[in-house]
Amino acid sequence: LLREAAIDPKVRSIKITIYRLAKRSKVVNALINAAKNGKRVTVILELQARFDEEANIKWSGVLRDEGVKVLFGIPGLKVHSKLCLIERESEKGTRFYSSIGTGNYNESTAELYSDLALFTSKQKITREIDEVFNYLEGQESNIHNLKHIVPSPMTLRGKLKDLIENEIKNAKKKKEAFITLKMNSLVDPELIHKLYEASNAGVKVKLNVRGICSLVAGRKGYSENIEAISILDRFLEHSRVFIFANGGNEKIYIS
Repeated sequence: LLREAAIDPKVRSIKITIYRLAKRSKVVNALINAAKNGKRVTVILELQARFDEEANIKWSGVLRDEGVKVLFGIPGLKVHSKLCLIERESEKGTRFYSSIGTGNYNESTAELYSDLALFTSKQKITREIDEVFNYLEGQESNIHNLKHIVPSPMTLRGKLKDLIENEIKNAKKKKEAFITLKMNSLVDPELIHKLYEASNAGVKVKLNVRGICSLVAGRKGYSENIEAISILDRFLEHSRVFIFANGGNEKIYIS
């Protein structure tokens, strides 16, 4: 996607968030080629990426030397999202194309980590990703009022609590109600207690938590409708997925 965008004469700009990069990064090569070909290339580079701080400082210098605009996000926030936005001119005007993923833009870890990504040209989604990048670039943004993207830490916890509450209401109405959550760790007290509340209301909750899980599952009268597992397998379980029954019209999110 990035290689093709770098040589497409109709592409105007590429914006991408970067957390971890491979030591010999083809992603960086494509971004540099894009800049050399006259595209506006913006990289939001996270300097607080655990174990990769030194490497990312080095990459910031390499990219800047080649004409790429490098930013370090908003003070006090770690930019952990994996987003890429390509702006391209068409007969119908400007269109956006985007990759939204759970995995880093890193060819090395991609051989070991299981991840999910959505490639989309749906403008209702890509326009909101543009708002996220506006926010990260310090520009005026509508980030608190998006309809399809749920950014953390602005609105994510509130949205998840609303989705859990909806399952509780449906369970009490004897409608189909379940929650399936796959994540790296579960330690947030507010969301844990909300899941206990859902269990007590009869919502079936399945958790797949790779690391720390502070929720105690299967406790009678407290969390008996919650099942929690952790997978140890050939690949590192890295994707984040949230699924809600929503009365039979499932809502599915990746993070």
